[in-house]
Amino acid sequence: MARGSGLSTQAIRNYEEAGILPAAGRTPHGYRVYTALHAQALRAFLALVPGHGHQTATSIMRAVNQDAVDEAFRLIDESHAQLLDDRRTLQAVESALRELESTTAPEPGARSEPTEVPRPGSTFIGPLAAKLGIRPATLRTWERAGLVRPRRDPRTGYRVYDEADVRDARLAHQLRRGGYLLEQIAPLIAQVRAAGGLQPLEAALCDWHGRLSARGRAMLTGAAELAAYLRAREPTMI
Repeated sequence: MARGSGLSTQAIRNYEEAGILPAAGRTPHGYRVYTALHAQALRAFLALVPGHGHQTATSIMRAVNQDAVDEAFRLIDESHAQLLDDRRTLQAVESALRELESTTAPEPGARSEPTEVPRPGSTFIGPLAAKLGIRPATLRTWERAGLVRPRRDPRTGYRVYDEADVRDARLAHQLRRGGYLLEQIAPLIAQVRAAGGLQPLEAALCDWHGRLSARGRAMLTGAAELAAYLRAREPTMI
């Protein structure tokens, strides 16, 4: 079993103890005896891990081995629901970024609002709130949630939003309009900051697409191996 899967013998024992594999038979001398059914269970588990994660894959196999197949299906459904939610989040981010790019371009002949901010492209909380069509209190809430990080003018103590802060506020505004919670938006804003802006984020979004597709494909592979294991278990479940 271990050599065939590239695992250690201790890993096989651990998987049996965790309920991932059905209990092995024993020889009169106490040696474990693994059958083709155990090998199929191991293949199913290893195929489930890339799509569902180690913990969920373990719970799925444990449920199957305890004849709680409906519970296994529920866990699988939850993983698929999470994948769908992740896809919708990605679509919302891409939609928000497209709208953001279209709204940040200055209109011909447009004049910026008069401010006394020392840095070009910076603004205060009132003008920014007015531009977004929200209340200043909303921007303060977003600041507490980490969505925007304005600096303070050392002389007046007023919040000063630079170009990156304005970008983050616009993105947060688009996602809030899409129904996303602040705690869901915060990591997305952090990703934009880590990427260094919207342009570098395109590569991250492509990678995000790739990872979601790989997860979906892995779920299909895991489902096929699990279905084979369920068929192999049918005589023992009668």
